Amino acid sequence: MPAERLSMRQIREALRLRFASELPQRAIAKSLGLSQGAVSSYLSRARATGVSWPLAEDLDDAQLEALLFPPPPAIAADQRPMPDWAWVHRELRRPNVTLALLREEYRRDRNAAAKSHLPRSAGRRHGEAR
Repeated sequence: MPAERLSMRQIREALRLRFASELPQRAIAKSLGLSQGAVSSYLSRARATGVSWPLAEDLDDAQLEALLFPPPPAIAADQRPMPDWAWVHRELRRPNVTLALLREEYRRDRNAAAKSHLPRSAGRRHGEAR
């Protein structure tokens, strides 16, 4: 079960401590009584959405929450494309290939294809010929 979200007051305080006071994540975590991973997660969400400090005056808690925690996509689970598991297993047999690396390449290629509207290219690994 996922952990309960912090209050917007605590999230705003974490943003203030990071961007205005320039405290490291460890100090922010200690100050707010949170884990360093939780602080990292909230700051990463803020960075990804372009939220910076000081926050806009007209940005209320509901708007900030909508920015940091957008709703999941409306695609039904049965309509999502399934991975080619045979290809995944073949790739995992290669040296220095991990599931995390394959996932990262998939996400990068999918995002690049969505931005360029071109067919997806095969991901390259460190040391492979172009």
